[in-house]
Amino acid sequence: QVQLVESGGGLVQPGGSLRLSCGASGSIFSIYSMGWYRQAPGKQRELVATITGGGRTAYADSVKDRFTISRDNAKDTLSVYLQMNSLKPEDTAVYYCNAHLTIKDYWGRGTQVTVSS
Repeated sequence: QVQLVESGGGLVQPGGSLRLSCGASGSIFSIYSMGWYRQAPGKQRELVATITGGGRTAYADSVKDRFTISRDNAKDTLSVYLQMNSLKPEDTAVYYCNAHLTIKDYWGRGTQVTVSS
């Protein structure tokens, strides 16, 4: 079992920045990669960024050069961050933290990001 808790969402003006955080606990030794996904109203959930245990990252084309994913390992917890710069109204969505294990995926409850003037 893996538990994920996100934080850091909110309302920001276009061009602004936000930093999302996700804390993972439980069987973190089994996690292969972690990532952020988002779902806008009326749209399917989409990949934003992922990072493996070795630090390899991948990004959606729409967020490259604007978003940065990073991770921090502690003894019993694992944290993943998403630094979002130059935010656009089309970035508005609920952002979900994901932990990918070989046999199962775990999801956080999501945090709302709204980009609006």
